[in-house]
Amino acid sequence: MSTLLLVEDDAELAALLLRVLGSEGYDVTHAPDGQRALHLGLTRDFDVLVVDRGLPGIEGLDLVGRLRGKGLTAPVLVLSARGSTSDRVEGLDAGAEDYLAKPFDVTELLARLRALLRRHRETAPVLRVGTASLDLEARVVRLEGGEEVELSQREADLLAVLAQRPGQVFTRDDLLARVFSDAESPTVVDTYVHYCRRKLGKGVIRTVRGTGFRLGDL
Repeated sequence: MSTLLLVEDDAELAALLLRVLGSEGYDVTHAPDGQRALHLGLTRDFDVLVVDRGLPGIEGLDLVGRLRGKGLTAPVLVLSARGSTSDRVEGLDAGAEDYLAKPFDVTELLARLRALLRRHRETAPVLRVGTASLDLEARVVRLEGGEEVELSQREADLLAVLAQRPGQVFTRDDLLARVFSDAESPTVVDTYVHYCRRKLGKGVIRTVRGTGFRLGDL
């Protein structure tokens, strides 16, 4: 079942989409405004987002940009009553993968969502973690013997930052800025390092005394 964040302030349209998407097998979470959506997007894992452009609190394209800036990789489809070419280009440039003008047919929305999910799964990056591989879309580490270890979004994000530059040492401040910018305490870095080590072994992340952390081995 694919998880979907629906960000729509129109209560009638939101109710309709909740029914339709639910009947199609999506596990849907609804946010009625941009502020709530930002919180959900940073604290929950979603396979795809449907975002209305004209939101209260935080405008839709601003929301998409903020989430992308925090490392969101899930595909985003923007809904909007503004359907000119320039509006569509603006939406895509903000970080959305698709843009659907209102009014729309729900069958087209469903088809676009299927296409987004299919393309995203086909192009999701895989990073090396020692002899294992990190599938960022599935949030799974595949070990050399074939075993799979599931990760949370934040665990996967932390490992991805380290795996993209395996020889580099990252300070806590580096990792706070890249992965945990919404955290209230820098100890969140140590907490998630501990989580990764508990799941994958102590060697997966090395502590460089007095400096920070770097990718280890599996």
